Amino acid sequence: MPSGLEYVLAFPTPESNRVLVSLRIPKGGELELWMPVWTPGSYLVREYSRNVQDLTAQNETGHPLQITKTRKNRWAIQAEKAKSVTVTYTVYGRELSVRTNWIDDEFALLNGAPTFITVRGFENAPHHVDINLPKGWKGAWSSLAKNVRGNHTTFSAANLDELIDSPILAGSPEVHAIPVDGIPISLINAGDPTLWNGAEAAQHVQKIVETYRTMMGNLPFDRYLFLNCIVEGRGGLEHSHSSVLMSSRYAFRKRALYIDWLGLVSHEFFHVWNVKRLRPAALGPFDYENEVYTRSLWFAEGVTSYYTPLIPKRAGLTKSDELLDALSEHIEKLQTTPGRHHQSLEDSSFDTWIKLYRPDENSVNTTISYYVKGAVVAWLLDGELRSLTKGKQSLDDLIRLLFSKHANDTGYADKDIQAAAEEISGASLEPFFSRNVRGRDELDYQTALQTFGLRFKKAKPEPQGWMGVETANREGKLVITAVREGSPAQTAGLNAEDELLAIAGFRVDARTLSERLLQWKPGDKVDVLIARRDAIRTLSLVLAEVPASWKLEIDPDATPGAVKTREAWMG
Repeated sequence: MPSGLEYVLAFPTPESNRVLVSLRIPKGGELELWMPVWTPGSYLVREYSRNVQDLTAQNETGHPLQITKTRKNRWAIQAEKAKSVTVTYTVYGRELSVRTNWIDDEFALLNGAPTFITVRGFENAPHHVDINLPKGWKGAWSSLAKNVRGNHTTFSAANLDELIDSPILAGSPEVHAIPVDGIPISLINAGDPTLWNGAEAAQHVQKIVETYRTMMGNLPFDRYLFLNCIVEGRGGLEHSHSSVLMSSRYAFRKRALYIDWLGLVSHEFFHVWNVKRLRPAALGPFDYENEVYTRSLWFAEGVTSYYTPLIPKRAGLTKSDELLDALSEHIEKLQTTPGRHHQSLEDSSFDTWIKLYRPDENSVNTTISYYVKGAVVAWLLDGELRSLTKGKQSLDDLIRLLFSKHANDTGYADKDIQAAAEEISGASLEPFFSRNVRGRDELDYQTALQTFGLRFKKAKPEPQGWMGVETANREGKLVITAVREGSPAQTAGLNAEDELLAIAGFRVDARTLSERLLQWKPGDKVDVLIARRDAIRTLSLVLAEVPASWKLEIDPDATPGAVKTREAWMG
């Protein structure tokens, strides 16, 4: 194995959103440099090399070397007589997301894939990163092995995979220790934490960590960081020893936002087991230059989404109705998405590279989210397992069984999930998986409702009519952004990008649309005035009923056995 690569990161002008990278390669000859085009956990080719500029190379004496770009993310260097080569380049980072880079005068979030160019043949060699901090910044944090010398911090990764899987946060954040089983765990709040009680949030994170530890039996790591960027953003990305979270400065003070953040913590932390160590076979070893396909993302992400609100409830941080509200939101979103008739869970997983991260105005009619339907099917599977085993086995047991069989090896095949579920239940689950995972039929909720002692709330009939459009306010114009399949709007010929001007002769805008629709009942025929590419048109449609509500509530007539199961489920 060749000796390691050495990087130096510097921020001479962080306010310009740039990091200067220097890479020392301990050999000469024919060198091929390359950079990932996507990052694990976010399944879309993102072309990270587009943010690289001013790439140069020189030998150990400072003599310039020619660099030839050979592909969008590869470069060739001819350095036959060199003993070592130093490559320098600048990375522009001003995309505030968990999968990209952000650099400003307050802090920097650097993900591995969009930051580091590596060298062919060195993928399994150590990668060392020395960081020169701007004046006033207090330090840098990562789950990588760390050495601090004055204003310099050096991180060391055993190989490229570990480097890419270990984001770096630099700046002056608040650091809160979370002691669990003597393992160093920290909540690191960067951005604007002034409206947060960081110590209390850390206590809540600790409860989530402990609840998962109890469920899974132990913590499969020796350190962990929650890198919480309080930047008016949203989202999370999992890593084997850390996670990146994005949240709002107001999240701690608004109950709904805070529950959402606790769910984000829960979701990304559960990936410690489900994805980072228990993964579909296709997701390792990673091919960072090409799409990798699996039909099991519904399990990797959907099952994780199921536990997202469940674990905070078991940890005593949320209430029963808040858990049911979160599950109801998934069910209602699925049941009001026409795409459920056209795409299965397995197909949604397989097509993530071209569909999930690239929605358009017709996506609601042709696709479903494996996060959403996956969470609903996970709940149905949990109910199925509990029903078949009279409460002795659950989805928790299935996760533990799969983890014991397939964690940290070559990964599981698609068929292994069903096989493990059948081992747990002692029964064939072919009809369940054929219908709910591989098929496109409507889901049957009856077993889960009876098992958990729940029911769908009977909603009062909505007096207003329904058109079946989604709209957005664009510079004062009410613009249709999507038309639902089978809706009155589709039947009438309304299109995405039409501007809604009036309904039944009355002007409408983003503020008054709902109010106007209250004036008509399902079955009423109305004329809709639109502007399409600046041409004014009138279309007639017959309003329909507002889609049914799918809100869960506790069934007061549930059997004692169902009540006991529900209490065990909720913790």
